[in-house]
Amino acid sequence: MNAKMAGTGDRARAMEIFTVAVAEGSFSAAGRCLGLTPSAVSRTIDRIEARLGVRLLLRSTRALTLTAEGEAYLRAARRILADLDDAEQIIADQGAPRGRLRVSAAQAHGRLSIVPLLGEFVRLHPHILVDISLADRLVDLAAGQADVAIRFGPLADSLLTARKLGESRRVIIASPAYLAQHGTPKVPEDLHAHNCLNFNFRRAEPTWPFRDATREYSLPVRGNIEANNGETLGQLAAAGVGIARVGAFSIADEIARGQVVPILEDYNPGDVEAIHAVFAGGANTPARVRVFVDFLVERLGLAS
Repeated sequence: MNAKMAGTGDRARAMEIFTVAVAEGSFSAAGRCLGLTPSAVSRTIDRIEARLGVRLLLRSTRALTLTAEGEAYLRAARRILADLDDAEQIIADQGAPRGRLRVSAAQAHGRLSIVPLLGEFVRLHPHILVDISLADRLVDLAAGQADVAIRFGPLADSLLTARKLGESRRVIIASPAYLAQHGTPKVPEDLHAHNCLNFNFRRAEPTWPFRDATREYSLPVRGNIEANNGETLGQLAAAGVGIARVGAFSIADEIARGQVVPILEDYNPGDVEAIHAVFAGGANTPARVRVFVDFLVERLGLAS
C-alpha cells in the first residue's frame, strides 16, 4: 500500500473516531466504544485539528462542544463514512451471496416448480432473503421490478441474459367422467363437438396445432371458459367441465392420479415452450442472482 492510500485509510479512521467522540460526548466514552484509550482519542483529534489548522472541539471537564468548523467537519465526515459503508456493501453484495433476491414467476410454474425448491435454496444460502411474486404478467427487469424472472416461450431481443431451465410440452387432456358422458375424440376435427377450454391471452380466434402423417395444421376450437393459466384450465378439465390443452408440467399430478387423461396424442405436434431464467447479466451481476440461477439450472436438470 502506498503512502497516499495509507493516508486515506488513516483519515477515514480519524473521521470515525471524531464522530464517535462527538456522539458519546467525551474522549473516555469514545475510547470505550472503540477500544482505545482516552489519550489516543484526544491525540487523533489533535492531529485532525493540526492538519486542518482550525479548532473543531472545545474541551472542558464536563463536555465537548463543537465549533462552527467542527460542525461542518462532522457533517462531511458522516457523509463520507456513509458513502464508504455503501460502497463496501455494494462490493460485498457482488462477491458474496447475500441480500434481497426478487423473483418473478408465473403462477402455475412458480407454485409447482419454483416454490418447492426455495426451502433448500435458503438453507444453502441463509443470508439471502427470497422475495418471490407469482403472477401471469411480464415484469420489467430493466426497470428494476425484479432480479430474476422465469419466462416461457420465445424471448424478445434485449440486453438481458437468459439461461435455459427446461421445456414444457403441450398435452390435450380431459377427465374420464367427461369422456364417458361426451365421448372421446378420435381425430382433431371431433373437437368441434366438444367444450374446449382455452387461454385468454390471444384476442384472435383460438386454434390448437396438430400434425398427421402428411401435414401440420391448426384447428379452431371453442368453449365457454377461458383462463390466464394452465393450472386453472387443468383444474376445470379435472372437474369434467371440458377439454383443455395445457403445459404438461401443470397437469402432471392430475395425470398421475387418473383425474385427467391425455387424448389425441397421435396428433400431438410435439411443440414445446422453452423455459428461461432471465436477469441482468455481466460482471456486475450480484452473487445472490448468480447462485440462484445456477441452483435452478442444476435442480431442474439442464445445463446452461
